[in-house]
Amino acid sequence: MSERVIPLVDQRSSSLPVTVPAQAIPATGLLGDALGRPLRDLRISVTDRCNFRCNYCMPKSIFDKDYPYLPHSALLSFEEITRVAQVFAAHGVQKIRLTGGEPLLRKNIEILIEQLTALRTRDGQPMEITLTTNGSLLERKARDLKSAGLRRVTVSLDGLDDAVFRAMNDVDFPVADVLRGIDAAREAGLGPVKVNMVVKRGTNEDQILPMARFFKGSGVVLRFIEYMDVGATNGWRMDEVLPGSEVVQRIHQALPLVQLEPAAPGETAERWGYADGSGEIGVISSVTQAFCRDCNRARLSTEGRLYLCLFATHGHDLKPLVRGGASDEDLASAIGALWQRRDDRYSELRASMPPDRGVGARRIEMSYIGG
Repeated sequence: MSERVIPLVDQRSSSLPVTVPAQAIPATGLLGDALGRPLRDLRISVTDRCNFRCNYCMPKSIFDKDYPYLPHSALLSFEEITRVAQVFAAHGVQKIRLTGGEPLLRKNIEILIEQLTALRTRDGQPMEITLTTNGSLLERKARDLKSAGLRRVTVSLDGLDDAVFRAMNDVDFPVADVLRGIDAAREAGLGPVKVNMVVKRGTNEDQILPMARFFKGSGVVLRFIEYMDVGATNGWRMDEVLPGSEVVQRIHQALPLVQLEPAAPGETAERWGYADGSGEIGVISSVTQAFCRDCNRARLSTEGRLYLCLFATHGHDLKPLVRGGASDEDLASAIGALWQRRDDRYSELRASMPPDRGVGARRIEMSYIGG
């Protein structure tokens, strides 16, 4: 087994300036990238802070008490986020997911949700607003989030065994508190609640069946996610990836499954239903079965940098335009030009890439732009 090397590089400083193209690119809702992929989904990180230290995302060895988090003045304000989101909506975005870090750590996030729910898609429909959380603050916030207009939540939970879960979050946070948060979200009407489990071979693979059994018939959609090489601080190795196909096989042997049709174009999760009709699971196999060809997602960091791929090595800094007096039309043209040039398909090319671009490359951290 090769020695694990974790680069100590802050990729937040790696961004490119954004200019307004000479030829205006109007927001018609028909924007396509270099591979013909539309822009439909926007992930917005609202904070780079988290109260967990999961070893696959924000390992304590890097994100310690001395880690230099972004100052509040560097973050986009709620009004700035909403303005940028409105421009993305004009380009065709139909769904916005709030992420982090841990988004519920952002003070008064309910105000942002209220502002975003006032947005409309190109065809006049309400924007779908969702949020991904580790669940630690969900029990106390679920009703306020629903009242603000949030549609549903996705909760990260990597196992039911308390010892395994406490070891993975590395702050000794108990499973029971996350489960209470899930119950509170369901009671508040933030559903269907989805639960994401990152499966890391040799760490929590024995939690696959207990998780499937626990949520079967509950109305909660459990999704298994392959351990990904996002960022550079988690020391990712391919031998720690448990293929999604093996996850399905393990569950199917105990709880028979039937494959379901995708819920929407660009859906990242392969859907499987329990043969007895008692619910479904999802499997996100972004390492072993890349879905780049249908990717319609853009990501906006908490300080206004646009990332065109989860595995990006740099972002495009929109904040100077947002705070520098650019009109909405200029902002739309700048975003449109970036998306039209987009040709990212990292997961499809991972195996053939040289080390400086593939595994081991210095990419942006998941904790900075969300999953």
